[in-house]
Amino acid sequence: MNDFPESQSSGEREEEVIDEIRTVEPARAILFNDEVHTFEEVITQIIKALRCDRGKAERLTLEVHNQGRSCVYSGDLKRCLEITHVLEEIQLMTQIEM
Repeated sequence: MNDFPESQSSGEREEEVIDEIRTVEPARAILFNDEVHTFEEVITQIIKALRCDRGKAERLTLEVHNQGRSCVYSGDLKRCLEITHVLEEIQLMTQIEM
């Protein structure tokens, strides 16, 4: 359906507006420190979210603890969303930065 009149003057153009989200990659999944979860809970959830080994999960958990936050993943936005969703299953606080 066209909302523009059939007869337009030569100076008028029909413009289509498209909702668009522009993202700049890489996106970053950030995990924040809290005083609620144990180290073991965070390590286990990072392993589940990132599908990584325990050593990497322990390093990321220590970084979160010591610095208050850590970038646990950098890359594709869709993967960031998947990771933060898993981390948030136990109410860990996350953010996606672009």
